[in-house]
Amino acid sequence: MPDRQSPTLRRRRLAQELRRLREEAGLKSAEVAARLEWTPSKLTRMERNEGKRPDPRDVRDLCEVYGVAGEQRKYLEQLARDGRRRGWWDPYDKMLTAATTTFIGLEAEAASVLVFEPLAVPGLLQTPEYADAVIRGGAMTLSDDQVQARIDIRTRRQQALYEDPALEVIAVLDEAVLHRIVGGRKVMCAQIEHLRQIAQLPNVTVQVIPYDAGAHASMSSSFNILRFPEPSDLDAVFVDLVAGEMFIEEPAEVKRYQSTFLNLVGAAASPANTLDILTNR
Repeated sequence: MPDRQSPTLRRRRLAQELRRLREEAGLKSAEVAARLEWTPSKLTRMERNEGKRPDPRDVRDLCEVYGVAGEQRKYLEQLARDGRRRGWWDPYDKMLTAATTTFIGLEAEAASVLVFEPLAVPGLLQTPEYADAVIRGGAMTLSDDQVQARIDIRTRRQQALYEDPALEVIAVLDEAVLHRIVGGRKVMCAQIEHLRQIAQLPNVTVQVIPYDAGAHASMSSSFNILRFPEPSDLDAVFVDLVAGEMFIEEPAEVKRYQSTFLNLVGAAASPANTLDILTNR
């Protein structure tokens, strides 16, 4: 069975647990830092999952301060060790934004992703040829090697669709995605056929919002909502904007995107009718 454990998710979970334990102990960050002779910013970065990978020794020190022992302490130390591992995406780290790296790392262990795209086929569902055209059509001027590296990243992400357990994908697309000729007609025809085929996987749902549905809940920006196997791992949202990517974890903001996605699903054709749209396109 492929290992879909993600060090990114482990670091996120550890950060949340450390903050919860400090708050339950009734301690302020400055108090904890003073006891351990740390700079105040060190603990803040750990609780925000920022900066360097977690050190198990630091986690042990925090457990002493918070009075954590036994299996709970072992669990936190294991999270720290797991968080120090390298993900398959690490070699590409320098070419990706921090938000994109975080998104890919969390997607690697997500149970499902809800994605809306108004302009292009989602990366998880792209053919290599379509991806090549999308990447070359972007704002950045990239070398052939840089383009190929980005295609490789998308291809590697797509493996999660066929693993056990498989990543569940619910993708809602504006009909404009199907009419924009990306990479030429041959590439576009192959991409639509790929969409039609992949939409029949048991873990993939594709729905298209037809033109005659009129205005809908997200006319401009694409976004992804990540959901995780463990209830304690809160949903997260990745938004792709012209000005840059955003990674959102604030529960109230995430809830707003969840509500928007439900509205988009309601405006879209059913999965069965979407297959008809793709077949007749």
